[in-house]
Amino acid sequence: MPRIVTLTLNPAVDKNCEVQQVVAERKLRCEEPEYHPGGGGLNVARAIAELGGDVAACWTCGGRIGQLLRHLLDGEGVNHIPIDIEAHTRENLIVHERSSDLQYRFGMPGATMRPDEMQACIDVLRAIAPPPEYLMLSGSLPPGVDEALCAQVAQAMPSSCRVVLDTSKPPLQRGLDAPVYLVKPNVRELGQLAGREVEDDSQIRNVARSLIEQAKVEVVVTSLGSGGAVLTAAEEHRHVREPTVSIRNKVGAGDSMVAGLVLALSQGRHLIDALRFGVAAGSAAVMTGGTELCRREDAERIFREME
Repeated sequence: MPRIVTLTLNPAVDKNCEVQQVVAERKLRCEEPEYHPGGGGLNVARAIAELGGDVAACWTCGGRIGQLLRHLLDGEGVNHIPIDIEAHTRENLIVHERSSDLQYRFGMPGATMRPDEMQACIDVLRAIAPPPEYLMLSGSLPPGVDEALCAQVAQAMPSSCRVVLDTSKPPLQRGLDAPVYLVKPNVRELGQLAGREVEDDSQIRNVARSLIEQAKVEVVVTSLGSGGAVLTAAEEHRHVREPTVSIRNKVGAGDSMVAGLVLALSQGRHLIDALRFGVAAGSAAVMTGGTELCRREDAERIFREME
Protein backbone atom coordinates (compact mmCIF):
# COMPACT_ATOMS: atom_id res chain seq x y z
CA MET A 1 0.00 0.00 0.00
CA PRO A 2 1.09 3.63 -0.48
CA ARG A 3 2.91 5.42 2.33
CA ILE A 4 0.19 8.11 2.41
CA VAL A 5 -3.52 7.43 2.95
CA THR A 6 -6.28 10.04 3.15
CA LEU A 7 -9.72 9.63 4.72
CA THR A 8 -12.66 11.72 3.49
CA LEU A 9 -15.77 11.32 5.61
CA ASN A 10 -17.79 13.99 3.78
CA PRO A 11 -16.85 13.74 0.08
CA ALA A 12 -18.74 15.50 -2.68
CA VAL A 13 -19.18 15.88 -6.39
CA ASP A 14 -18.68 19.53 -7.31
CA LYS A 15 -21.07 20.51 -10.11
CA ASN A 16 -19.62 23.52 -11.96
CA CYS A 17 -21.55 25.74 -14.36
CA GLU A 18 -21.49 29.25 -15.81
CA VAL A 19 -24.09 31.98 -16.32
CA GLN A 20 -23.79 35.46 -17.72
CA GLN A 21 -25.27 37.05 -14.60
CA VAL A 22 -26.84 35.82 -11.36
CA VAL A 23 -30.24 37.51 -11.00
CA ALA A 24 -32.82 36.79 -8.32
CA GLU A 25 -36.33 35.61 -9.26
CA ARG A 26 -35.32 34.83 -12.84
CA LYS A 27 -34.74 31.57 -14.66
CA LEU A 28 -31.01 31.44 -15.42
CA ARG A 29 -29.67 29.62 -18.48
CA CYS A 30 -26.50 27.79 -17.52
CA GLU A 31 -23.79 26.39 -19.73
CA GLU A 32 -23.19 22.60 -19.80
CA PRO A 33 -22.01 21.64 -16.29
CA GLU A 34 -18.73 19.96 -15.42
CA TYR A 35 -18.31 17.50 -12.57
CA HIS A 36 -15.24 17.17 -10.35
CA PRO A 37 -14.36 15.22 -7.18
CA GLY A 38 -14.60 17.27 -4.00
CA GLY A 39 -13.99 17.01 -0.27
CA GLY A 40 -10.82 17.77 1.68
CA GLY A 41 -9.18 14.35 1.75
CA LEU A 42 -9.99 13.59 -1.88
CA ASN A 43 -8.54 16.93 -2.97
CA VAL A 44 -5.38 16.25 -0.97
CA ALA A 45 -5.07 12.80 -2.58
CA ARG A 46 -5.64 14.23 -6.07
CA ALA A 47 -2.98 16.88 -5.46
CA ILE A 48 -0.48 14.33 -4.14
CA ALA A 49 -1.07 12.19 -7.22
CA GLU A 50 -0.57 15.23 -9.47
CA LEU A 51 2.68 16.00 -7.63
CA GLY A 52 3.94 12.50 -8.39
CA GLY A 53 3.28 10.90 -5.01
CA ASP A 54 1.87 7.46 -4.20
CA VAL A 55 -1.39 7.82 -2.28
CA ALA A 56 -4.62 5.95 -1.54
CA ALA A 57 -7.85 7.82 -0.83
CA CYS A 58 -10.44 6.22 1.45
CA TRP A 59 -13.88 7.80 1.23
CA THR A 60 -17.54 7.16 1.99
CA CYS A 61 -19.63 6.25 -1.07
CA GLY A 62 -23.42 6.31 -1.22
CA GLY A 63 -26.13 6.38 -3.87
CA ARG A 64 -26.06 7.65 -7.44
CA ILE A 65 -23.75 10.59 -6.68
CA GLY A 66 -21.36 8.21 -4.93
CA GLN A 67 -21.18 6.11 -8.08
CA LEU A 68 -20.52 9.22 -10.15
CA LEU A 69 -17.72 10.19 -7.78
CA ARG A 70 -16.24 6.71 -8.09
CA HIS A 71 -16.28 7.13 -11.89
CA LEU A 72 -14.64 10.57 -11.69
CA LEU A 73 -11.81 9.30 -9.48
CA ASP A 74 -11.25 6.35 -11.79
CA GLY A 75 -11.07 8.77 -14.71
CA GLU A 76 -8.35 10.79 -12.96
CA GLY A 77 -6.37 7.66 -12.18
CA VAL A 78 -6.51 8.25 -8.41
CA ASN A 79 -5.93 5.15 -6.27
CA HIS A 80 -9.02 5.09 -4.05
CA ILE A 81 -10.93 2.83 -1.64
CA PRO A 82 -14.69 3.55 -1.49
CA ILE A 83 -16.46 2.62 1.76
CA ASP A 84 -20.16 1.96 1.12
CA ILE A 85 -22.77 3.81 3.17
CA GLU A 86 -26.56 3.88 2.85
CA ALA A 87 -27.13 7.64 2.52
CA HIS A 88 -26.32 9.51 -0.68
CA THR A 89 -23.01 11.27 -1.20
CA ARG A 90 -23.53 15.03 -1.47
CA GLU A 91 -23.40 17.20 -4.57
CA ASN A 92 -22.25 20.83 -4.32
CA LEU A 93 -23.05 23.57 -6.81
CA ILE A 94 -20.47 26.09 -8.01
CA VAL A 95 -21.64 28.90 -10.31
CA HIS A 96 -19.27 31.22 -12.17
CA GLU A 97 -20.77 34.59 -13.12
CA ARG A 98 -19.08 35.71 -16.33
CA SER A 99 -20.15 39.37 -16.10
CA SER A 100 -18.30 39.89 -12.81
CA ASP A 101 -15.88 36.92 -12.89
CA LEU A 102 -17.18 36.03 -9.42
CA GLN A 103 -17.79 32.50 -8.17
CA TYR A 104 -20.77 31.43 -6.05
CA ARG A 105 -20.30 28.22 -4.04
CA PHE A 106 -23.25 26.32 -2.58
CA GLY A 107 -22.08 23.57 -0.22
CA MET A 108 -24.50 20.85 0.91
CA PRO A 109 -24.32 19.32 4.41
CA GLY A 110 -23.51 15.76 3.37
CA ALA A 111 -24.69 12.22 4.06
CA THR A 112 -25.51 11.03 7.54
CA MET A 113 -23.68 7.93 8.76
CA ARG A 114 -24.77 5.14 11.07
CA PRO A 115 -22.48 4.06 13.93
CA ASP A 116 -21.65 0.82 12.13
CA GLU A 117 -20.63 2.80 9.04
CA MET A 118 -18.32 4.97 11.12
CA GLN A 119 -16.77 1.82 12.55
CA ALA A 120 -16.40 0.43 9.03
CA CYS A 121 -14.18 3.41 8.15
CA ILE A 122 -11.92 2.63 11.10
CA ASP A 123 -11.87 -1.06 10.21
CA VAL A 124 -10.84 -0.33 6.62
CA LEU A 125 -7.93 1.82 7.80
CA ARG A 126 -6.79 -0.73 10.37
CA ALA A 127 -6.84 -3.47 7.72
CA ILE A 128 -4.37 -1.64 5.45
CA ALA A 129 -1.13 -3.61 5.39
CA PRO A 130 1.46 -2.46 5.91
CA PRO A 131 0.04 0.52 7.81
CA PRO A 132 0.51 3.89 6.10
CA GLU A 133 3.35 6.10 7.21
CA TYR A 134 1.02 9.11 7.05
CA LEU A 135 -2.76 9.24 7.49
CA MET A 136 -4.38 12.50 6.39
CA LEU A 137 -7.73 13.35 8.02
CA SER A 138 -9.00 16.32 6.03
CA GLY A 139 -12.28 18.13 5.46
CA SER A 140 -15.58 18.49 7.28
CA LEU A 141 -17.60 15.82 9.04
CA PRO A 142 -21.10 14.96 7.81
CA PRO A 143 -24.09 15.97 9.97
CA GLY A 144 -24.83 13.88 13.02
CA VAL A 145 -21.38 12.27 13.17
CA ASP A 146 -19.60 12.13 16.53
CA GLU A 147 -17.34 15.21 16.61
CA ALA A 148 -14.65 13.08 18.23
CA LEU A 149 -14.53 10.67 15.26
CA CYS A 150 -11.15 11.99 14.05
CA ALA A 151 -9.68 11.31 17.50
CA GLN A 152 -11.18 7.81 17.45
CA VAL A 153 -9.56 7.16 14.07
CA ALA A 154 -6.20 8.46 15.31
CA GLN A 155 -6.36 6.26 18.41
CA ALA A 156 -7.12 3.20 16.27
CA MET A 157 -3.98 3.57 14.16
CA PRO A 158 -0.63 2.01 15.12
CA SER A 159 2.00 4.26 16.69
CA SER A 160 4.11 4.04 13.53
CA CYS A 161 1.45 5.97 11.59
CA ARG A 162 1.73 9.76 11.71
CA VAL A 163 -1.75 11.31 11.72
CA VAL A 164 -2.19 14.72 10.08
CA LEU A 165 -5.36 16.65 10.96
CA ASP A 166 -6.84 19.40 8.78
CA THR A 167 -10.42 20.21 9.78
CA SER A 168 -12.20 22.99 11.66
CA LYS A 169 -14.62 23.97 14.42
CA PRO A 170 -15.49 21.30 17.06
CA PRO A 171 -14.07 18.38 15.01
CA LEU A 172 -10.68 20.15 15.14
CA GLN A 173 -10.88 20.70 18.90
CA ARG A 174 -12.14 17.17 19.59
CA GLY A 175 -9.67 15.74 17.08
CA LEU A 176 -6.85 16.70 19.43
CA ASP A 177 -8.32 14.52 22.18
CA ALA A 178 -5.96 11.91 20.74
CA PRO A 179 -2.33 12.88 20.07
CA VAL A 180 -1.66 13.56 16.39
CA TYR A 181 1.57 14.28 14.57
CA LEU A 182 0.64 17.48 12.74
CA VAL A 183 -2.29 19.87 12.70
CA LYS A 184 -2.90 22.67 10.16
CA PRO A 185 -5.22 25.39 11.51
CA ASN A 186 -5.55 28.90 10.18
CA VAL A 187 -5.13 31.83 12.57
CA ARG A 188 -8.82 31.92 13.50
CA GLU A 189 -8.91 28.17 14.17
CA LEU A 190 -5.72 28.42 16.24
CA GLY A 191 -7.46 31.05 18.34
CA GLN A 192 -10.43 28.72 18.81
CA LEU A 193 -8.08 26.03 20.09
CA ALA A 194 -6.61 28.55 22.54
CA GLY A 195 -9.95 29.98 23.59
CA ARG A 196 -8.79 33.51 22.73
CA GLU A 197 -8.02 35.66 19.71
CA VAL A 198 -4.63 35.23 18.08
CA GLU A 199 -3.29 38.37 16.39
CA ASP A 200 0.49 38.26 15.88
CA ASP A 201 3.47 35.96 15.47
CA SER A 202 4.33 35.81 19.17
CA GLN A 203 0.80 34.67 19.99
CA ILE A 204 0.92 32.08 17.19
CA ARG A 205 4.17 30.76 18.66
CA ASN A 206 2.87 30.70 22.23
CA VAL A 207 -0.41 28.94 21.41
CA ALA A 208 1.27 26.41 19.11
CA ARG A 209 4.01 25.68 21.66
CA SER A 210 1.33 25.23 24.33
CA LEU A 211 -0.39 22.55 22.22
CA ILE A 212 2.97 20.81 21.74
CA GLU A 213 3.84 20.99 25.46
CA GLN A 214 0.45 19.45 26.29
CA ALA A 215 1.44 16.49 24.04
CA LYS A 216 -1.59 17.05 21.84
CA VAL A 217 0.51 17.42 18.67
CA GLU A 218 4.16 17.42 17.57
CA VAL A 219 3.99 19.98 14.75
CA VAL A 220 1.65 22.94 14.20
CA VAL A 221 1.48 24.54 10.76
CA THR A 222 -0.55 27.75 10.96
CA SER A 223 -1.89 28.85 7.60
CA LEU A 224 -1.77 32.61 6.94
CA GLY A 225 -3.50 32.53 3.55
CA SER A 226 -1.63 34.81 1.15
CA GLY A 227 0.92 35.38 3.94
CA GLY A 228 2.21 31.81 3.69
CA ALA A 229 2.42 29.60 6.78
CA VAL A 230 4.17 29.35 10.14
CA LEU A 231 5.84 26.13 11.28
CA THR A 232 6.06 25.48 15.02
CA ALA A 233 7.75 22.43 16.53
CA ALA A 234 9.53 21.73 19.81
CA GLU A 235 12.82 23.18 18.56
CA GLU A 236 11.68 25.36 15.67
CA HIS A 237 9.46 28.30 14.79
CA ARG A 238 9.72 29.55 11.21
CA HIS A 239 7.62 31.65 8.84
CA VAL A 240 7.54 30.64 5.17
CA ARG A 241 6.13 33.43 3.03
CA GLU A 242 4.05 32.76 -0.07
CA PRO A 243 5.78 33.92 -3.26
CA THR A 244 4.14 36.38 -5.62
CA VAL A 245 2.27 34.59 -8.42
CA SER A 246 -0.60 35.43 -10.74
CA ILE A 247 -3.87 34.54 -8.99
CA ARG A 248 -6.66 32.99 -11.05
CA ASN A 249 -8.53 31.04 -8.39
CA LYS A 250 -7.99 30.40 -4.66
CA VAL A 251 -10.09 27.22 -4.49
CA GLY A 252 -8.00 24.20 -3.51
CA ALA A 253 -4.95 26.18 -2.38
CA GLY A 254 -5.15 24.91 1.21
CA ASP A 255 -5.58 21.28 0.15
CA SER A 256 -2.69 21.61 -2.30
CA MET A 257 -0.49 23.09 0.41
CA VAL A 258 -1.07 20.24 2.83
CA ALA A 259 -0.65 17.74 -0.01
CA GLY A 260 2.79 19.13 -0.86
CA LEU A 261 3.74 19.26 2.82
CA VAL A 262 2.81 15.64 3.58
CA LEU A 263 4.31 14.35 0.34
CA ALA A 264 7.62 16.06 1.11
CA LEU A 265 7.60 14.67 4.66
CA SER A 266 7.00 11.16 3.32
CA GLN A 267 10.06 11.64 1.11
CA GLY A 268 12.20 12.33 4.17
CA ARG A 269 12.59 16.08 3.77
CA HIS A 270 13.23 18.27 6.80
CA LEU A 271 10.18 20.02 8.26
CA ILE A 272 11.03 23.49 6.95
CA ASP A 273 11.81 22.20 3.45
CA ALA A 274 8.57 20.21 3.49
CA LEU A 275 6.63 23.35 4.42
CA ARG A 276 8.36 25.30 1.65
CA PHE A 277 7.23 22.68 -0.85
CA GLY A 278 3.73 22.79 0.63
CA VAL A 279 3.57 26.58 0.24
CA ALA A 280 4.90 26.20 -3.31
CA ALA A 281 2.13 23.70 -4.11
CA GLY A 282 -0.48 26.04 -2.61
CA SER A 283 0.88 28.91 -4.70
CA ALA A 284 0.76 26.71 -7.80
CA ALA A 285 -2.92 25.99 -7.10
CA VAL A 286 -3.98 29.64 -7.24
CA MET A 287 -2.44 29.89 -10.72
CA THR A 288 -4.93 27.39 -12.16
CA GLY A 289 -8.53 27.97 -13.22
CA GLY A 290 -11.83 26.44 -12.12
CA THR A 291 -11.51 23.63 -9.58
CA GLU A 292 -8.15 22.45 -10.89
CA LEU A 293 -5.55 21.82 -8.20
CA CYS A 294 -1.81 22.48 -8.37
CA ARG A 295 0.32 21.43 -11.32
CA ARG A 296 3.54 19.55 -10.62
CA GLU A 297 5.74 21.62 -12.93
CA ASP A 298 4.50 24.88 -11.35
CA ALA A 299 4.99 23.61 -7.78
CA GLU A 300 8.52 22.35 -8.47
CA ARG A 301 9.53 25.56 -10.26
CA ILE A 302 8.19 27.77 -7.44
CA PHE A 303 9.94 25.59 -4.85
CA ARG A 304 13.26 25.98 -6.65
CA GLU A 305 12.80 29.75 -6.77
CA MET A 306 11.97 29.82 -3.04
CA GLU A 307 15.16 27.93 -2.21
